[in-house]
Amino acid sequence: MIENHIKEYLLPCAFNAAVRAGAEIMKVYNNSNDYGIEVKSDNTPLTIADRLAHNKIKEVLGETRIPVLSEEGREMCYDERKNWDMFWLIDPLDGTIEFIKRNNEFTVNIALMVDNKCVGAVVYVPYLGKVYFAEQGGGAMLIQGIEPSESANYSNEDIRKQAQTLPLSSQQHDTFRIAVSRSHQTAETKEYVDRMRQKHNDIEVIEQGSSYKFCLLAEGAIDYYPRTTTTYEWDTAAAELILVEAGGTVRTLPDHSSLRYNKADLHNPWFECHRA
Repeated sequence: MIENHIKEYLLPCAFNAAVRAGAEIMKVYNNSNDYGIEVKSDNTPLTIADRLAHNKIKEVLGETRIPVLSEEGREMCYDERKNWDMFWLIDPLDGTIEFIKRNNEFTVNIALMVDNKCVGAVVYVPYLGKVYFAEQGGGAMLIQGIEPSESANYSNEDIRKQAQTLPLSSQQHDTFRIAVSRSHQTAETKEYVDRMRQKHNDIEVIEQGSSYKFCLLAEGAIDYYPRTTTTYEWDTAAAELILVEAGGTVRTLPDHSSLRYNKADLHNPWFECHRA
């Protein structure tokens, strides 16, 4: 069954790919005075770390013989990928702007897609040594203290025995916490925050970069996250499954439908997230 194959082989493969990519990212982050910054066609930045992480993930996931759709391989045409029944959807370095700003808020996102739905997910926060993972119908988990490693080779047993189930009971709080993008806010973002101010007496707004916002929702540390600027499918696929498997929700704005994947246009609509 595909479920057992995901659990026993594909999810550990993605886990190791993310941790090895994290090692490539942190080598650049810690030791380079020149990130080799380029500007892509959509005016977003690209660094040496993006490219190294992309290459490492493709190398590791290549063993699975499953096609890869990556932010750094976005030029792949729709006619080539539209009939894929299974593929990896990855963002080798989510939060490149935060990486450049050196504020530690960046992640590695790897999603296993089946029939254009995420069925397995890994999000790694290399600076913090936190790995979030989930499988469809199997819940969401967190492992802490996973240092970036070029030779990461965790087995399914290694992963399971260290994992904590999400959400974490330790994250209970009284204040209603709203996450907003640190580098991408608009007047519409403020409108959605203000709507929550009308519903809750005590509001705390927390700025945070990358897909880590989803993970904080999954932990239970954050209650709400509205996004009213551009994102792509690789920004959300893995993190969405982690949040949903932790009991949260992700809905498009303003129509409150589900995010769709492997579209001809890889942009996401606006969306909002709620914790469990």
